[in-house]
Parts: sequence; C-alpha cells; structure tokens
Amino acid sequence: MNHAQGQAPQVHKNRRDLHNLRNMLPFLWEFRGRALFALGCLVLSKVANVGVPLALKHIVDALETQPGRLLVLPLSLLLAYGALKLSASLFNELRDVVFAKVRYRAMRRLSTRVLEHLHNLSLRFHLERQTGGISRDLERGTRSVAQILNYMAFSILPILVEFVLVGAILFTQYDSVFMLITFGTVLVYALVTVAITEWRMDFRHHMNKLDSEANSRAMDSLINYETVKYFGNEKLEVERFDSKLNAWEQWAVKSQTSMSILNFAQGAVIAVGVTLVMIFAARGVTSGDMSIGDLVLVNAFMLQLFIPLGFLGIVYRQIKYALADMDLIFKLLEREPEIRDAADAHPLQLKGGRIRFEQVNFSYQPERKILSGVDFEVPPGKKLAIVGHSGAGKSTIARLLYRFYDVSGGAIRIDGQDIRDVTQASLRAAIGVVPQDTVLFNDTIYYNIAYGRISASREEVEQVAEMAHIRAFIESLPDGWDTMVGERGLKLSGGEKQRVAIARAMLKRPQILVFDEATSSLDSKTEQAIQETLVQVAQHHTTLVVAHRLSTVVDADEILVMEKGRIRERGTHQQLLAQAGVYAEMWDLQQKKRAEKNSARNKQELR
Repeated sequence: MNHAQGQAPQVHKNRRDLHNLRNMLPFLWEFRGRALFALGCLVLSKVANVGVPLALKHIVDALETQPGRLLVLPLSLLLAYGALKLSASLFNELRDVVFAKVRYRAMRRLSTRVLEHLHNLSLRFHLERQTGGISRDLERGTRSVAQILNYMAFSILPILVEFVLVGAILFTQYDSVFMLITFGTVLVYALVTVAITEWRMDFRHHMNKLDSEANSRAMDSLINYETVKYFGNEKLEVERFDSKLNAWEQWAVKSQTSMSILNFAQGAVIAVGVTLVMIFAARGVTSGDMSIGDLVLVNAFMLQLFIPLGFLGIVYRQIKYALADMDLIFKLLEREPEIRDAADAHPLQLKGGRIRFEQVNFSYQPERKILSGVDFEVPPGKKLAIVGHSGAGKSTIARLLYRFYDVSGGAIRIDGQDIRDVTQASLRAAIGVVPQDTVLFNDTIYYNIAYGRISASREEVEQVAEMAHIRAFIESLPDGWDTMVGERGLKLSGGEKQRVAIARAMLKRPQILVFDEATSSLDSKTEQAIQETLVQVAQHHTTLVVAHRLSTVVDADEILVMEKGRIRERGTHQQLLAQAGVYAEMWDLQQKKRAEKNSARNKQELR
C-alpha cells in the first residue's frame, strides 16, 4: 500500500509530461512539412555517419591484405570516406536550417498564446500573482519548448536512428555477443541515468521555486522603490532577497554534487561496456574470425555510439528540467478564466446607458461579505455619486459594473440587459473608467493618451488633452508629446498622471463614464478646472462617480451613502444635508478640514 502511494506522484508526473508533450504538438503542426523534411535529413545524416566506420574498415583491410594495390583501392575508399563525412555534416546542417523556423515559430506561438491567456484571466488572479515570479516562470517555460524540440531533433532521434542502423549491422555481420554487450551497456546506462536523475530532480524543483521567489522579492522591492526609500529599508530588502538566495545556494550545491555522482556512474558503465567489446573483438582477431578492419569497425561503432550517449545523461536531465518548466506554462494555460462570456452572449445594445443594480450581493471570499442588497438606478445622461468611508464597498461597485467580478446575488443591468448575458468586449467598450490609481505604460505621453482609442487622429488626442487641462504642460516639456513617462508613469506627478487618465477615458468616447476618485491626486485649483470639464463631458453620458471628497459630487443627480456594504442614505446634496445623518457629518468634517487648511495657507502667505 505504501509503495503504491509512493509511486502515485511519479505516475501523475509522467502523465503530466505526456499530456504537456501532446499539448505542444499543435504548435508544430503549422510547419509539419518542414519537420518531416528535417527528419529525412536526420536519417540521411545518420546513414552517412554509420557508413564512415564501414569505409574505414575496408580501408584497413585493404592496407592489410592487398599492399600491391595501394595506389588504387585505398584512394577510392578514402574518397568515399571523405564523401560520407561531408554528407553527414551537410545533412546535419540542412536539418538545423530547416528546423530553425519550426522551433522559433513554436516559441513565438506559445509566448503570444500565454500573454493572450493572461489578459483573459480574472482581476482576482492578477491581484494575487507576483509579477517577478510569474515573469521568470514564463521565461523558463517558453524557453523549455525550444529546448525540448532541440533535444528531440538533435539528440534523442539521432541517437535512436544511429542505434537502429548500428544494431542492424552488428546483428547481421558479427557475433550476437557484440550486439548484446552494446545494447546491454546502453540499457544499464539508461537505467542508471534515469534512477539518479529522478533522485536529483527534487533539488532542481527547490532551486526553481526559490529562484522565482527571490526574483519576486527583488522585483517587488524595485516596483516599490520610493516606499523602500521612505522607510530606509534598503538593507531589509537586500537581506530578504539574500535569504532566499542562501536557500537557493544550498540546493544548487546539492544539485552540482549529485551531478558529479551521476557523471562518474555514467563513465563507469561506458568504460565497462567498451572494455568488454574490445576484449571480444581482440579475441576474434587472434582466432582469425575477425580482421583488423572488423576490430576497427566495432571500436569505431562503440565510440560513435557512446560519444553522443555520454551526452544522453545531460540531455535527459535537461529534458526533465524543461518538462518541469513547461508544466508551469501549460498549467497556467489550463487555468480557466473566472469571468467568461455565456455561450449565447450577444453584444450590448445601448439605448441611452441606463444602469440598474438589483439587490446586488457580493463577496471576495465567502466569509467576508462586501455588498449586501445594493439597489439603485442611474437614468440615461444622469450622474450618480457613491460616497462613504474607506472599506464601505464604493470601488467594488465600479468593478462589478465593468464585470471584473460577477455578482454573488442579484443582477446588474444596462438598458435592461443583464451584463452576464452580453459579451465582455461590448460591455467594456461602452464604459470609460478613470481609476484612482493611474498606471501608465513606459512609453510616450502621446501613446498613453492615444491608448484610449488607437485609431484616433492626432487632432483628437490634442483636443482631449486640452479638455483635461494637460496640453499646455505637455507642450512645455523639452520632448513634448514624445516625452517618456517612465515605468508605471513614475516621471509624472500624481495629478499629471490622473489628467492623462482623464484624457484617455474621454478619447474612448464611451456611453457610460465611471470616475473612481478621479480627482483625488489633484490640487484644489486643478481639481476645480477638471471638475468643470467633467461636468461638460458628463452632460451626454450616464455617469457613476466614486468619491471621497464630497465637494466634487454636490452637483450629482443622486448621491448614495455607503456604509459596511449597504446603502445607508440616498438623495441630492441638499436633501442629505437636511437629513443630518452620516452624509451631513462627513460634510461638516471635511468643511472644517478645508477651512483649517485654507487658514494655515493664508498664515503662511502672510509670513
């Protein structure tokens, strides 16, 4: 029973390897003709390669038995010997040239498919993933496909073809003992290699895991560079990184030590096999059953087989490592997106952009409910604001509308259509979002604004930049529109990034606008200017505003006050103040803070 339990993981792993190899075949199918032609070149190169020892045997026999014809027979054999060597090299290189496109196209197809799949996975996956670790896994995984194809085409198949050809010659031309010794040695060699390599694989798995974790820590510390500096924790980050590398180093040393054990065991098997073959060959020569040429031929065959066989251990190890790396990729590809279009999903039919939340419940985890019975409606062209303290569930409403998550209960409708019944592409095309935390591409300012609608003209891009009050700033820069914003937009201030995000959302020209704390990083003067612009932009759009500053939503047609995932109050600004409830308390508090800030600023100016 224990034995069966011990074997189960290995059986499962072998099944995974076969499953992954089958999954790789579609990436080769595009160039199946090239692959077959490369296989033909491989067979021809090995036929020529096996012919070389045969030519050498005849040369030696001719030199030994026919010294009077030295000027004629050996010369033709030598020419044949050279032609075979040249043919083997020619077909090898031709195979490499033909197979190169197969290999690199497979890598390209897999890489693009993985990136496409990552974009299709849910927001939950991307919030939980570690960028550094997954980038290292993807790099190793895509590279593993090329490695496996290389090993199969340039190591495994050539050895198998050569074994078949040599076996046929030994079986038909010589005593069966030579074939038994040769293939017995190969079998023992393979068993030793597999046994020791399987033992070593655990070391490699630990190394990969720690390597990814170390890379994740390094990337995380660099992404949060400013935070590290604020708290003076450079030493802590280096120590955390080094602690992972320390564990990685210990497993790497074990891996290298075990490799030496494997190499010695392989060398011992080959040495015993070659010695036995030479003993029987020498005995055959002394008894007159074999010529010197036969001894040379058998010896050449052994060397010809065992030289590549010496690399078979390395190849086997690398294939196992590549399969382990490739498994990461295919497991990722097998991960189902959390949000999927229904089988009968249809494009969203917009008739004005009426938004309706019907008794919506939602939780990220079953034990922690975020929204409970949220029910409201935003008529076409109207503006609804959602306010409340942090953790009240305000931003979650925006994410549910964009269908980053599906509701746990109730429904969300746009113009009467349940958003779960329409395609995600059409839904998201109808909604423009300006998030609180704006992240930009490491490209030009122009590219980041034009990203809202790639087909937009330059005049349209400049127009929305003007509307977002950022055009003058852009044109004042030395590189103007071609200014690089840095990774995640770090070269721009928070307010500048947010204005780029507003311009980008305007350029998209959506029917529904969602502003999630869209002016939180702006100074009062810029905020007032942007607010006027947002009022103009929102006139013909259904608008949902998530806000913390109540002063930015006083003009809303309706304001919802959220508290612990429920709608506590609703009404216009004046109605809510009249209720003297939660909203009124928040308004008074913010007004006091604003007055204190203005007073402090005035005192500073008087000084």
